[in-house]
Amino acid sequence: MSSSLYSIDAAGSFPLGHWQVRRVGYGAMRLAGDNVFGPPRDRDEALGVLRAAVDAGVNHVDTAQFYGPDVVNELIREALHPYPADLAIVSKVGARRDADGGVRRFDEPDELRIGIEQNLATLGVDRLAAVNLRLMDGSAPGARFDAQLRSMIRARDEGLIDGVGLSNVTARHLRRALEQTDVVCVQNLFNLADQRSADVFDLCRARGIAFAPFFPIGAQRALGNVTVAATAARLGATPAQVMQAWLLDRAPNVLLIPGTQSRTHLAENLAAAAIALDDAARAQLATAFPA
Repeated sequence: MSSSLYSIDAAGSFPLGHWQVRRVGYGAMRLAGDNVFGPPRDRDEALGVLRAAVDAGVNHVDTAQFYGPDVVNELIREALHPYPADLAIVSKVGARRDADGGVRRFDEPDELRIGIEQNLATLGVDRLAAVNLRLMDGSAPGARFDAQLRSMIRARDEGLIDGVGLSNVTARHLRRALEQTDVVCVQNLFNLADQRSADVFDLCRARGIAFAPFFPIGAQRALGNVTVAATAARLGATPAQVMQAWLLDRAPNVLLIPGTQSRTHLAENLAAAAIALDDAARAQLATAFPA
């Protein structure tokens, strides 16, 4: 499979709220240092990756203020500002980093508002395409979730964000949110080897909500799976491309946001948009990785 950067349109596009974005985007998390903490190993390459992605047609970039912290948003601004008119920047709130790089909750309603405003300031924008409320505590939906959601809705109604998104949620959370507001996107762990969010995925598909799976490649064991390797060889692709193609093949509302620190790997990720799974590949992968 060619790794041309210009095969991205093959996968089409899908609405993210009122933004129409290509189905292969870019997740900027890995631009930070090790463990998503501190500066990148190669700053020039990090800036080059961002510019190459947009030059290739990517118009959906996923980020967060706590990546670094601050580091990734500042890289995005340096590389891409002033931003293309069609570039949808999506961030998330609900967490912060401590001095040692640990991830801590920052998800009280007022803290969510602070997180949104920090994202706007570091990215140099007045408004974001969407912000995901990332749940950190694993609690069931209830009064606390409703209060968090109200903070997000208020930010949207005041013009700070175009759409409310959710991350790391259950189907119960999503249903409860939909009783109160529109949800433009959901970002959950989901890949060929880990399909525990299948019920959330199915609900998003039924409701026409964009679904952005994080860790789309999944565990290393999946990349080394004999069925994945054989399918990749037959289709002229890499195992990682097959796993991304599997996600794109699941439903049109899937928006990929694979991350990388190198332009070479970026090209490989974007080329996954041009890989078409056939019935034999679908059946073999379903057998190797049952839902």
